[in-house]
Amino acid sequence: MMREDFLHFIWRFKKFNWLNLQTTQGETVELLQAGTHNTNAGPDFLEAQIRIGDTLWSGSVEIHVNASEWLAHQHQHDPAYHNVILHVVWENDKPIQRGQTNEAIPTIVLKNRVQGDLLDKYQAILHNQHWIPCQHHFFEVSQLTKSMWLERLLVERLERKTALFTEVLAQNKSNWEETFYQILARNFGGKINDEAFHTLARSIPLLTLTKHKDNPLQVQALLFGQAGLLDEDFEDSYPNSLKKEYAYLRQKHQLTPIPKSMWRFLRLRPANFPTIRIAQFATLIATSVHLFSKTIEHQTAAHWHEMFQRPLPEYWDTHYVFDKPSKDAKKILGKSTINLLLINAVVPCLFAYGSFRNEEEYKEKAIQLLETLKPEQNNIMEGWDALGLQAQNAAQSQALIELKNVYCQKQACLQCAIGNKILKG
Repeated sequence: MMREDFLHFIWRFKKFNWLNLQTTQGETVELLQAGTHNTNAGPDFLEAQIRIGDTLWSGSVEIHVNASEWLAHQHQHDPAYHNVILHVVWENDKPIQRGQTNEAIPTIVLKNRVQGDLLDKYQAILHNQHWIPCQHHFFEVSQLTKSMWLERLLVERLERKTALFTEVLAQNKSNWEETFYQILARNFGGKINDEAFHTLARSIPLLTLTKHKDNPLQVQALLFGQAGLLDEDFEDSYPNSLKKEYAYLRQKHQLTPIPKSMWRFLRLRPANFPTIRIAQFATLIATSVHLFSKTIEHQTAAHWHEMFQRPLPEYWDTHYVFDKPSKDAKKILGKSTINLLLINAVVPCLFAYGSFRNEEEYKEKAIQLLETLKPEQNNIMEGWDALGLQAQNAAQSQALIELKNVYCQKQACLQCAIGNKILKG
């Protein structure tokens, strides 16, 4: 099975016999410049230089597995393809003419011009059942190539997270404090309750919470009430106090709680229950000021750990949910959880701020912070560990997660520097 992205690779790196080339009409072809690979709309390669017969042409090259795909993709009606000077195909299953003149488009066929060992290696990578497609060849690639690619992937991952941050920033009319508050809240929810936490943060502005910072009980009441978790009868005095405060504050600020049904408790460790996470978030909001400003300052991981590990109200020492006593245990955030908050909220915020202001200093701070954090522990990192590739810090683990999710999982080997190196030999 042939794929178009492999033909792009073959053309881009001239991994075919390009001597004595002829078009399907019998004209000689001399490849001078393969062109610039176009990853946007339009022909596949731009600004190519090709001599066909006695004429030197400059223009675009379009590549297909089957020539008939030109018609299937409706290129004959698209002006962007009027300057295609060469059609490169694997199978010439149908003659193709230009839509505006009906003249034949010069076409070359690659099927019998690619070495068999290259095809075999590509097919083996594409159809293997291993954890990563190039598992048998991964360690043939030099450490320099892998290190440089992982550095690029880290930036790519941060840029992708910046896109999400920028989207939320636009919704908040460029209010950085509000945006960071919402992104941070989302990450307090983890993978299971991220949407619920984000919805909770959007339902009650940071400014409203800030007005009640001198009364921590009111901050807790606002967040638990907006979470829809106070709309029942309680036995304990603490939740009843929250309920009473919220009834007053809800009317004062004209608030509407989110549906209680959004929250997920199933298959969560009690320490990760939404009730505990909301209590921890409320404590952070009540005991901190200008969280975004602290983000763009040069805060170390130790500063953040101290800020995130503030003690909760005593009630939570013996409870995971309202009205159900549990064994006495402090419910402060663990170090690994705080590191995830730094990795997924603080670092992207810092990187996004640097991108927004076009100041590399903040981007460098973001990467430096990642380099001081321990790598994540998850299924993906266990997979890399099994292959003998162990991340030394969170910067490396973030890059490896990007590699697995965006390239290996999608078999995008031809867009990967490691896959390219393997196929190029």
